[in-house]
Amino acid sequence: MFDRKAYQERIKWFQEARLGLFIHWGLYSIPARGEWIRSYERMTVEDYQQYFDEFDPVDFDPKAWAKAARQAGMRYAVFTAKHHDGFCLFDSKHTEYKATNTKAGRDLVKEYVEAFRAEGLKVGLYFSIIDWYHPDFPAFGDRQHPMRDNPDYRGKKHDLDNYLRHMHAQVEELVTGYGQIDLLWFDFSYENMTGETWRATDLVRMVRKHQPQVLINNRLEVSGEGFGSLLEENPSEFSGDFVSPEQIVPPHGVVDYRGDPVAWEACITMNNNWCFHATDRFHKPARMLIRKLVECVSKGGNMLLNVGPTARGEFPPESLQILEEIGRWMHLNHDSIYGCGIAGIPKPDFGRVTRKGDTLYYHVFDNPIGYLPLLGVKADDIKAVRLLATGHELPIQRNWITDNYPDIPFVSFGPDPILPDETDTVVAVKLKD
Repeated sequence: MFDRKAYQERIKWFQEARLGLFIHWGLYSIPARGEWIRSYERMTVEDYQQYFDEFDPVDFDPKAWAKAARQAGMRYAVFTAKHHDGFCLFDSKHTEYKATNTKAGRDLVKEYVEAFRAEGLKVGLYFSIIDWYHPDFPAFGDRQHPMRDNPDYRGKKHDLDNYLRHMHAQVEELVTGYGQIDLLWFDFSYENMTGETWRATDLVRMVRKHQPQVLINNRLEVSGEGFGSLLEENPSEFSGDFVSPEQIVPPHGVVDYRGDPVAWEACITMNNNWCFHATDRFHKPARMLIRKLVECVSKGGNMLLNVGPTARGEFPPESLQILEEIGRWMHLNHDSIYGCGIAGIPKPDFGRVTRKGDTLYYHVFDNPIGYLPLLGVKADDIKAVRLLATGHELPIQRNWITDNYPDIPFVSFGPDPILPDETDTVVAVKLKD
């Protein structure tokens, strides 16, 4: 039975945080052609072994990662403890396919959680519930297994129950061996591999026994495609705590069967790949990502922004530059993001509006001609208007230009026709009680 009160309590920090860091890193960072390389290139375990033998991230410094995330204004992070290739960045007792058996020779998840906690960030772990390394994970005929069309695997028997025992045991290691885990990001369900195929009820009960406060995404039920039963009147026990749209900001946010907002988080790449990709230089500019963060918040959601560290263990310089630019904007304007959500007024032509309590935050993307209309409120309802970045007053303007629109309050940024911040100038409008 879905405990809505417990759910609302554990989701609070998530809806306050609004901005998180996704980190995709592993053996696939060495070929640097995408984290799905084994699947796309039909690589055997033997083909892929060269990257295991080579893995030696000599520049891995999770303290630097955590500092970059905090300075960018992020409040939490999610790190790939195990991806689809089955390689573990933690010291799992249930496989030899792990970082401690490489040249790295240590538990990288342990170092990650310690570093990010030290920076005051919530700690999340990504765990793939599929595993292309394990011999009992179905291969031939599967939708994406590297050996899906390899005739040598035709007719091969798989003991799925044995795989599930293995997978559950590894999850239990993560929720018992690293202190408080704030978020578990499972990936992913597809076709008939969904829900109870994973023994999802047992898995979630085990996780919550050890970590009752942990947040879980919705991908024991669905993938990035689909929303799951969290939107229904009686969600399944494994519905998760939030919806996880991928590479898209939902056009209208996410609501349940009653039309009430549901917690969600859009996971977004900086370029076109999740892991480090040697030839992908198509990075989204910081300005665009800031505006997309604002869009997420204005629709009641979070943004989980991804970085793919290099094989040596460093954030690429392009990613660091983007994080620094986001951080400069967040330093001045974070009040319009943290703890904010749907404003309840129509979206203005010039940008978006977020809200926290009795304060509306008008995010101005486009230069107004003359005066900025504060649509959706009346002048008599306004207690104060301030430019958020500096805190200085923006008086309500009344003159022959604005008098044609008596029901709309206007403010001015001054004689300069260029916005104070061309990325997003934020106007804080405090309403009367």
